[in-house]
Amino acid sequence: MSEPSSLTNQPEQASDPFDPTVAADPPTASRRWKRRWRLPIILFLLTCASTFWVGASVWFPIHFLEMSSIQNSWMPVRETLVAHWADGLVYMAAVLAILLTHEMGHFLATVRYRIPASLPIFLPFPMSPIGTFGAVIGMDGTRANRREMFDIGLAGPLAGLVVALPIVWFGLAGLDFQTPVHGPFAIELPLAMRMILDYLQPTGYQSGAQVVYSQLTPLFMAGWVGLLITGLNMMPVSQLDGGHVMYTLCGRRAHWIARGFMVFAIAYIVYADNWNLGVMVLLVLLMGTDHPPTRDDGARLGPVRVLLGFSSLLIPLLCFAPRIIILRS
Repeated sequence: MSEPSSLTNQPEQASDPFDPTVAADPPTASRRWKRRWRLPIILFLLTCASTFWVGASVWFPIHFLEMSSIQNSWMPVRETLVAHWADGLVYMAAVLAILLTHEMGHFLATVRYRIPASLPIFLPFPMSPIGTFGAVIGMDGTRANRREMFDIGLAGPLAGLVVALPIVWFGLAGLDFQTPVHGPFAIELPLAMRMILDYLQPTGYQSGAQVVYSQLTPLFMAGWVGLLITGLNMMPVSQLDGGHVMYTLCGRRAHWIARGFMVFAIAYIVYADNWNLGVMVLLVLLMGTDHPPTRDDGARLGPVRVLLGFSSLLIPLLCFAPRIIILRS
């Protein structure tokens, strides 16, 4: 996911990687800026700890914290860390591999076009079942033209999916649906996972079956989280990745698409009594639904980018499960 920031730089004409006849300008002192390292590194380490903790707490961190509070002892936390530290490491490594690849896709695209941008900023969330809010980069989007913004916006999701899909595949293949089901919640599967499950037919699987808490594995959860974050980022709103793509495809008409999408999302939350999406919708509303103009909205995308862009709008349909987590009685 990419966001605007207060980074400044001199405007310039960047080259097109799809056009070998256009050469990149040599770097100059005026294009240099100071990139901050301390905060991104600290937040990355905190997200490592957060995702490790969530994996080691078997994706139910609140339970062990509550038990520690009731017993007035850290023993429940220590016991789950000792018992499930390997699951925590696998989950942490897999989730961060997806997130880091996603954000580096954005970051390397900004480097390619010499757009001022921050290092990836990871967002830890140790109280949730997934351990993170994802990651973002800050960039000065006013320096990018329409074609460059398209490439920057789409580079992240495509790069992330290259890592996420193999993790999803092995995670689903390793599920055992003969395991007795119990636990406080089940995971709603997006369409892409349903399709892969129907193909793999893991042990005991029947079409349409839910994955319940007791059946969760580190690779499955990491892959599911990777698809969830990718699907959310590709929603065609504001300065989410999908917002970048939609604006570069449709121009200012994308504003009406984004507003209509937000009305639909709020209506769905109220109608379905599904407040899992409430935080995401609130954050988008705070950012604003409309995508700002690029440096040059008239830059041509070309047929390859247009086809790729409209195809990428299917990503939320394949990767995002609206209910996300299903509470069980």
